[in-house]
Amino acid sequence: MLEDKIADKLADKIAEKLDVSGSVPGAKSKKYVPQINSKLRHHILKVPSAARNASGIVVNGSRIKSLVFTTDIAIIRNCNADAVLAVYPFTPQPTISSSVLRYSSIPVFCGVGGGTTQGIRTLQLAWDAETEGAMGVVVNAPIGNEDVQRISNYIDIPLVVTVVSEKTDIAARLDAGASILNVSAAARTPEVVRAIRRDWPDVPIIATGGGTEESIMRTVEAGANAISYTPPTTKELFSSMMNDYRNRE
Repeated sequence: MLEDKIADKLADKIAEKLDVSGSVPGAKSKKYVPQINSKLRHHILKVPSAARNASGIVVNGSRIKSLVFTTDIAIIRNCNADAVLAVYPFTPQPTISSSVLRYSSIPVFCGVGGGTTQGIRTLQLAWDAETEGAMGVVVNAPIGNEDVQRISNYIDIPLVVTVVSEKTDIAARLDAGASILNVSAAARTPEVVRAIRRDWPDVPIIATGGGTEESIMRTVEAGANAISYTPPTTKELFSSMMNDYRNRE
């Protein structure tokens, strides 16, 4: 109808002027993102922005581009990462996983062993993590493929398998049921990610990115879908804050 056509044209003209697509007027190629900050909690730990260039991994509808590598509840509650990589250098304990899961404001991937802790205990820890609400579970590099298969057959959340070298038999890991690879090869991480990508262009990869924009960007460009970020220590975070307080005296 004529009235409908006139209304559509009018709506188009209004949209042009107001740019209702979500862009800043006069800059249609870049979307404007409103930001709301708390009066008291504006001082948060921010993951280097280069991590936002990663494609992300969509787990049950949620896209994960960055994971903060910590079990520190204070950091977890005051950072802008998409998820938590709760892996620590001790025998996994349900009490620790439960505490992180209970108080985290973002999804958690829980470490369930794979090094010293293997076999039925790792399987039980993975089950406990799922029932507590973990988004996924993480196993360390030494774990055998039989254990990987047992866990993947038993749980209904992603199983993340850590890779520390390009010598890892990736095909065997994937065949055993690994859902995501977690590449942790220190300074050589980009090279290992790139080597995996040559043969497995679509496998989901989380990778350590280092602490700078440049190092994270190298890991993203190598093919990582998500970045795990190790935050500064509490001492380091306090240092700049206390210097600021001292300068006010």
